[in-house]
Amino acid sequence: MEEIIDNIVHGFLQTSWLERFSVVCGIIQVLLSKNNKVSTYFFGILSILSGMLVLFSAGLYAEIVLNIYYLIMSIYGWYFWLSNKEAAQQPISTSNRREWTIVLSIVFGGFLLFYLLLNKLTDSDVPIWDAWVTSTAWAGMWLLAKRKIENWILLNISNLFAIPLLIHKDLYLFAALTTFLFIVAIFGFFNWKRIMKSQELKGI
Repeated sequence: MEEIIDNIVHGFLQTSWLERFSVVCGIIQVLLSKNNKVSTYFFGILSILSGMLVLFSAGLYAEIVLNIYYLIMSIYGWYFWLSNKEAAQQPISTSNRREWTIVLSIVFGGFLLFYLLLNKLTDSDVPIWDAWVTSTAWAGMWLLAKRKIENWILLNISNLFAIPLLIHKDLYLFAALTTFLFIVAIFGFFNWKRIMKSQELKGI
């Protein structure tokens, strides 16, 4: 155990300035998002762009694809917010059978696609692991867009596998940030459950 702790501490000290910058921007983004500030998108974009460079150096190519999606949605969200448009908010709900079919298709179809691409077109040494983390995150984001409470479950499945993957790649600060997001997702799940009960009482 002591040796493991020593390795983690050493890894933190050896992290690049780019990884530290990405993580700091990511933490600022989460805090701004919690307070409903439009500047969350600016720091989110900085975190994504710098993080993609770090992931490329680590050979986590599927996660780069995932971050490209995050980048597109962040740019869109920033524009949407600044243009003063209002989106109709769907009530939070649970997934039905059809939506679960789509989720499973995204998870296993995406996993197969990413695995084949990583295995055939890249030098990735963790194609199965990387593909699984990415496909489950994609499914979670789809559920989040639909305001389905199960999004937190899929995102945390992704986070659960991402943490040891990032440690394996010596990306200790990214692993710490993902651990933080894992904890946030747990609270998010129970908060959404409370909101659902409130909606039911209001007849929404």
